[in-house]
Amino acid sequence: MNENSSTHINRPDWDALFATAQGQMGYFTTKQAASAGYSPQLLSKYLENGKVTRVRRGIYRLVHFPASENEDLIILWLWADQVGVFSHETALALHDLSDTLPSKVYLTVPASWRYRRLRVPLGLVLHCADLGAADRGPFSAVPITAPRRTIRDCIEANVSSDLVRQAILQARRRGLISESDEIELNSDLDGTAKVR
Repeated sequence: MNENSSTHINRPDWDALFATAQGQMGYFTTKQAASAGYSPQLLSKYLENGKVTRVRRGIYRLVHFPASENEDLIILWLWADQVGVFSHETALALHDLSDTLPSKVYLTVPASWRYRRLRVPLGLVLHCADLGAADRGPFSAVPITAPRRTIRDCIEANVSSDLVRQAILQARRRGLISESDEIELNSDLDGTAKVR
């Protein structure tokens, strides 16, 4: 067999799979496992012998990886093909900008997702919008909307004006938004409150 006719076999690479999972609090997708050389059959074997556990369709977790806070966000982010950005009241809570205790998780996905037929996980609310780099930032292993964008989204979603005012005040005190942002956001909030 000559060099041109041979096929490349992607061998399982535990270090690659572990590195991917490590950056995602121990979680990985079927697609990520395949990139590390793990076939569905080999993943099934790992499920049987207890090395990994299946969290939901297409998402797995390394069993001996230490638990951490906000793991539920990683699962939802992986479900959204790693293109979702946590937003609205979820981002408000993660930024610790108000006393909000959201009962649902809010995730903004690209505008093109509006036309997808999705089986959205229970407790997840999707918003569709294209976000620029200035609209997002990191939180642990997942992206969230930047403080200014978070507050803007909450104003547009008619979140309680008391919570939004508290968020504007906190964001300004902590230097997360500028004075002009504060004025603009308060003005927008006042305009929205009059319409209600």
